[in-house]
Amino acid sequence: MGRPASGGGRYVEISPARVSGWFGRFAERHQGIRQTELTDHQVTVLAQDGSSAVVDVPFTPLRTVDGCRLDWLPGSPPLCRPGLAVDDLVTHLLVPRRIGLLLVRLGGHSVGVAESGRVLVSATDRKLVHGRAKAGGWSQQRFARRRAGQAREALRAAADDAVRVLVPRLPELVAVVLGGDRRALDILRADQRLAGVFALARPRVLDVPEPRRTVLDDAAERACAVEILVIET
Repeated sequence: MGRPASGGGRYVEISPARVSGWFGRFAERHQGIRQTELTDHQVTVLAQDGSSAVVDVPFTPLRTVDGCRLDWLPGSPPLCRPGLAVDDLVTHLLVPRRIGLLLVRLGGHSVGVAESGRVLVSATDRKLVHGRAKAGGWSQQRFARRRAGQAREALRAAADDAVRVLVPRLPELVAVVLGGDRRALDILRADQRLAGVFALARPRVLDVPEPRRTVLDDAAERACAVEILVIET
């Protein structure tokens, strides 16, 4: 999957098992790799032709993972290695982690806990929320009030399931991945019962269709993936 980046280039979404192979193909397309720059939170691969691929390291800083002995102190300049050096990144990405999932669209939601791309526990539900009416006058106002009430009920059900599924398991989670409609998520964010859930939420919001269990399964796999910013010359 890919999407344009606001500052130029494009983002590609890659699963942990494919990261090493992706970088190998990136090197082949761009005349080899000049060097790899590593910090606690970012890995930058610079190709011989001037192209670059940048990964913001998800979850805990890269240097804290067992087996990743990168010899710099926090806040020091990037560690530069000649050629392609992403083994530490791949090791970091493949560490099993439990992640919360909260997918919400108006009228539907799916909540779960996943590990290594597999959903362990979940709750999915859908409530009827009518579309907007085109008629004017009192009829439209009554319809709007009814629709607003349906929307509140749907979001309350989403919040209740998030409280039941995610809140008791917060100590097990390293992050929460959000998906769906940002306005609906912002309404849930105001629910004090979910303060701990949103404290763990990653900035990125997955673009997902109407939440169903199959959509949750797909989101569980995408939650483990990384986005690589590719800038080609």
